Amino acid sequence: MAANETDDGNAPMPAVTLWLGVGGLAPFLVLAAALLAGASLPLIGGEPAIRAALMAYAVAILSFLGGVRWGIAMGYGDARLATRDYVIAVVPAIIGWGATLLPATPGLWTMALAFVLLGLMDYGLACRTVAPEWYGRLRLALSAAVSLALGTAALA
Repeated sequence: MAANETDDGNAPMPAVTLWLGVGGLAPFLVLAAALLAGASLPLIGGEPAIRAALMAYAVAILSFLGGVRWGIAMGYGDARLATRDYVIAVVPAIIGWGATLLPATPGLWTMALAFVLLGLMDYGLACRTVAPEWYGRLRLALSAAVSLALGTAALA
């Protein structure tokens, strides 16, 4: 077995990962829907505050996903591959921070694109058998939903 290869790439997805992943979509969906509806939210406020809350949550989640890649890279036996993935792991946080410096609409589009690209790259981890196969599928599905929510918010 190669360094960091999973024992069984076809193992079933732990239920908790699905529940936590789907639960993590709630802020994206609620905030994007509020923007689309032109609603104000208790404890948050109106459109500018909702956009800021959505961006803050997106940056947090994108940074978390970079951390997942960093954790996977720690298990590599090949220093060159580990270095590559350590570098890739910090890019999402930098992109997220940069997106917060942009006006709201371009910032949301930047985040939507970042989630698409990182989702595809994370799917590649499963294809390379350094992450379970279910992780790749989960990341694609969640990234698609997040990107749609961010794109909807950018258009609202």
